[in-house]
Amino acid sequence: METTHKIRVLIAKPGLDGHDKGAKIVALALRDAGMEVIYSGLHQTLEQIVQTATQEAVDIIGLSIMSGAHLPICKRLITMMKKQGLDDIRLTVGGVIPYQDIPGLKEMGVAAVFPGGTSFEDIITGMNNLFE
Repeated sequence: METTHKIRVLIAKPGLDGHDKGAKIVALALRDAGMEVIYSGLHQTLEQIVQTATQEAVDIIGLSIMSGAHLPICKRLITMMKKQGLDDIRLTVGGVIPYQDIPGLKEMGVAAVFPGGTSFEDIITGMNNLFE
């Protein structure tokens, strides 16, 4: 049985990181792959990201982080999501993510990690695989 549900993705830029070209390009690639994409813009607080994810009933929150603060940001966001009962939303993160940090991110509950240089095809496949 094929589902007609389109995957809804929130692409978010937490904190003061002002570089969003990559996030916008990934958002377009996901949209072109048939996903519904909401881009929240720059300088989002984690509270704003959780609120938007709830209002938009997204399946995935995709964080784009270039600042190097991915570990504390993801840990805090996962805690907030659990408190809000949003365990069904998958958290993904991309950007400047050192490969040695990927196991720790996955241990804390990040569903998928897409370091800089990951191909659009791999990102799209990775997002789709979260629902198999």
